[in-house]
Amino acid sequence: MTLMDIIQYGHPILRKKCEKVTDFDAIPKLIGDMFDTMYEEEGIGLAANQVGVDLNLMIIDVSHTEETDEIHTLINGEIIDSWGESIFEEGCLSIPEVRLEVKRPEFIKLKYQTINGDKKEDEFSGLLGRAIQHEIDHLNGVFIVDRVSPLVRMQVKKQLKEIEKESNMKKRSINRKESFVL
Repeated sequence: MTLMDIIQYGHPILRKKCEKVTDFDAIPKLIGDMFDTMYEEEGIGLAANQVGVDLNLMIIDVSHTEETDEIHTLINGEIIDSWGESIFEEGCLSIPEVRLEVKRPEFIKLKYQTINGDKKEDEFSGLLGRAIQHEIDHLNGVFIVDRVSPLVRMQVKKQLKEIEKESNMKKRSINRKESFVL
């Protein structure tokens, strides 16, 4: 078990569109570490760029809130259709302490690959569908604050600046440590 650092708001990797996974042999350990990290942080979903990895890969586990015992590893995901509408409060591991009401489609059709590289298409709704949309946003460089009105964004602006400042301090600290490695 290796816990990974959660990258916070302000880090550039969170604003870029992630690269497609092409080497499926290299990801099982990453996926295990991501699940360990997500559970430690008490999240229900995690995108690879949230742990500093530039890959279109997400994990989700809503088993404690919905009537399912499935965990989900979705690779190279792309929403190909959506319909309906729902509003629900969302939080984000990369923006701690910020929770916002976000409007999203109620149903989505997702094209993705499994851990074995098999191609699939499935429809999702409810909390699982919402979590997938949230993580797809991350993989495309989008945050929940980008999905709310300018007024709501202004209300959390101070918190976002504090998170960004803390994120920048962590980056400088990491860079300083790396400069002493011989």
